[in-house]
Amino acid sequence: MPKTRIYQNSEFVINETVKLSDDAFGHIVRVLRLTEGDEIAIFNGRDAYQYTAKLIDVKKKHASIAVIEQKSINNESPLNIHLGQGISRGDRMDFTLQKSVELGVNKITPLFTERCGVKLSNERLAKKREQWQKIVISACEQSGRCIVPEVAQPMLLQDWLQQETSALKLNLHPKAEHSIMTLPMDRANDSQRVRLLIGPEGGLSDEEIEQANKADFKDILLGPRVLRTETAALTAITTLQCRFGDLA
Repeated sequence: MPKTRIYQNSEFVINETVKLSDDAFGHIVRVLRLTEGDEIAIFNGRDAYQYTAKLIDVKKKHASIAVIEQKSINNESPLNIHLGQGISRGDRMDFTLQKSVELGVNKITPLFTERCGVKLSNERLAKKREQWQKIVISACEQSGRCIVPEVAQPMLLQDWLQQETSALKLNLHPKAEHSIMTLPMDRANDSQRVRLLIGPEGGLSDEEIEQANKADFKDILLGPRVLRTETAALTAITTLQCRFGDLA
């Protein structure tokens, strides 16, 4: 199996030739310095297929691939997790996105909360969302996932709370009655979908927690220690995957 694994938003058909995108060309040819005849693994992020392809027609500014083989990849968790993540500063948000995708999250919505401390113009927000989506794609390339999770349009927490969903809704709270491991099985088994709410640095305000409760979010406990926002998100996702997903 090829060591190099890359994403490109294209249709791939066996025995057909596809031109590499600028991003794929830059990584494969300019960074990794692969040459004509080398094989790569490639996926389009929309279905559970990975393709083996051979590098051909390599020029200074472009190259193509010949698709050789299609392989079905079955590594998506049976548990669908939509992470609502309070936007955090610096590299914390990037780290949370990257690692949550490695752990199997299916969708991420960045949330503006009272304590998020991040203010972006529409233009800067669009660029930031594009950057976050590239981090997600890179995490899929590294982790072997073929279906790329969406980084949704960032929104206010209140708007996200009001979205209709049949998923089990969970919010971290230090005084909650249940941990993830003690959630009643009958309720969790009603759906293979979870909405997980994680606050930013400083957590959610009391008013925001109350709003989440009114929107049927169930408070859950992670343990006796206070966790940073990125640690809380990844710990909760890991525990959910252990309890209801595919982590042993």
